[in-house]
Amino acid sequence: MSTRARPVVARLAPAVSASVAYRIPSEPRSAGWARRELRWRLGQWGVVGELVDVAELLVSELVANAVRAQGEDGAWVGVRFGFSGGRLRLEVRDGSAEKPVMNDDVEEDAECGRGLVLVDALASGWGVAVDGTGKVVWAELAVPEVPCGTAPR
Repeated sequence: MSTRARPVVARLAPAVSASVAYRIPSEPRSAGWARRELRWRLGQWGVVGELVDVAELLVSELVANAVRAQGEDGAWVGVRFGFSGGRLRLEVRDGSAEKPVMNDDVEEDAECGRGLVLVDALASGWGVAVDGTGKVVWAELAVPEVPCGTAPR
């Protein structure tokens, strides 16, 4: 080996990090669109299995709550999916500054009111950030290691 040559050093794989954001109509069918887009995006990021189903349920609940909070005055809801450091973060923005309330005592036959109970039970963490233009409700999930060679696109 020449004096200028150096032994090969294995490079560390970069941490998988990506995010996408959308502005979608504030209407009930947008929850379905958000679920489909999230499933596709997670496939691109190499996230598979039961975690995808849980993430779909969470984003569906968050979008449905945002649409309800907007009322008829809001035209758009913001949706963001972020994947970094072994965490999947789902964020939904609406124009209402009113914080969502978790109902622990929802009637068994009630048509709504269980969304945040599900989010609280399934997410690694969740919260609300209120600002001058409304609020962002977010939920996070811990993501097991993504297979080698899979990079976000």
